[in-house]
Amino acid sequence: MRETSARLLRLLSLLQTRKDWSGAELADRLGITPRTVRRDVEKLRDLGYPVDATVGVGGGYQLGAGAEMPPLLLDDEEVLAVALGLQSGATGSVVGIGEASIRALTKLRQVMPSRLRHRLEALQVDVVHREPAKGAVDAQVLSAVASVCHNHERLRFDYRTHDGTESRREVEPYRLVRSGLRWYLVAWDLTRADWRSFRLDRLTPKIPTGPRFVPRELPPGGAAEFVARGINRAVTRIRARVLLHASIDEMAALVHEDWGTLEEMPDGRCAVALGGDSVPSIANWLSAFGVDFTVLDPPELREECRRVGERHRLFADRYGNA
Repeated sequence: MRETSARLLRLLSLLQTRKDWSGAELADRLGITPRTVRRDVEKLRDLGYPVDATVGVGGGYQLGAGAEMPPLLLDDEEVLAVALGLQSGATGSVVGIGEASIRALTKLRQVMPSRLRHRLEALQVDVVHREPAKGAVDAQVLSAVASVCHNHERLRFDYRTHDGTESRREVEPYRLVRSGLRWYLVAWDLTRADWRSFRLDRLTPKIPTGPRFVPRELPPGGAAEFVARGINRAVTRIRARVLLHASIDEMAALVHEDWGTLEEMPDGRCAVALGGDSVPSIANWLSAFGVDFTVLDPPELREECRRVGERHRLFADRYGNA
């Protein structure tokens, strides 16, 4: 009986996760026969769950409208995943949810089977207190922006750029995107008539929100790709092209596609096109390659490489004779 009850809960959980399931798929996931699936479906119906069935090719099962689902229906691994997420509290990218996480975890512990509580307690760790991440977002701001994205409502907000300049913006908000510990809003800027991305930690929403809008087609590649391109432009302020006196096979492992591309030259050497936030940073990268090179562009990189080389020579003279 206990095994059957657990299987019924698992079946109910699967029916919640997607609209349609074939009998064979359910049987495979539950490790039972299609005939047992049919019997279990009948038991769920007896308990008041409207499970609809269709016959023939493409037939299967789905939960009908009006099902009164339990407030929480998770399997063991799902319960642990939720509990560990709550136990870690704010991840550093969102602030204002620490106390709520503790309250939710306390409630979850009260309904956990003892076997799961033991597993969770075995994973207890001490956490070093630290200040929120520099780009952390207030939970209320995150929730408010997510709501207008979902409802397709215009959003007005005050925005502060990286240099401290403040402005009032009005946009059609579309998607929230997370990159590392930072959150971004991808939106259509009504004043500039173009797509823009905004860091949420620099944004202060204004209430009430504006009228609803008809969604536009997102930029090519989607919201995440749009944000990634913007981040790449922001950190790649300087572009350079350098001839490396080594083969492309020797250098391939040292050049990451996020910041550089290699080109094979007719004489067996290779050229690298790379980007960085400053000329000195690129010069230091080049010195780490460990091969001779010739700077093709820009001219100021040649001078910086000479300065880096001179510093290395002075260090070698000073400490080599010590």
